[in-house]
Amino acid sequence: MCRNIRPLNNFAPPATDDEVHAAAVQYVRKIAGTTKPSAANQEAFDRAVRRVTEASRELIDSLVTTAPAKNREEEAAKARARAQVRYDSVGTR
Repeated sequence: MCRNIRPLNNFAPPATDDEVHAAAVQYVRKIAGTTKPSAANQEAFDRAVRRVTEASRELIDSLVTTAPAKNREEEAAKARARAQVRYDSVGTR
């Protein structure tokens, strides 16, 4: 999975519409192979982002779990720690 797309399910507070949209943009960019579509492809790109956003929101809102909601700050700290290990290991190669 693209590292820029973060899990959005089971957070307190729940994922915002902006977070869901940002994940959809990253997904569409990844599969389209471009960060900025040409003018000829802009409409198709925007339509795909809208549809992926809608489907993602529907999925997130439909998922059921018995696990306690994750804390955003704790998850962000874990991600930073993983990134630090990853970047530190790059310098030792």
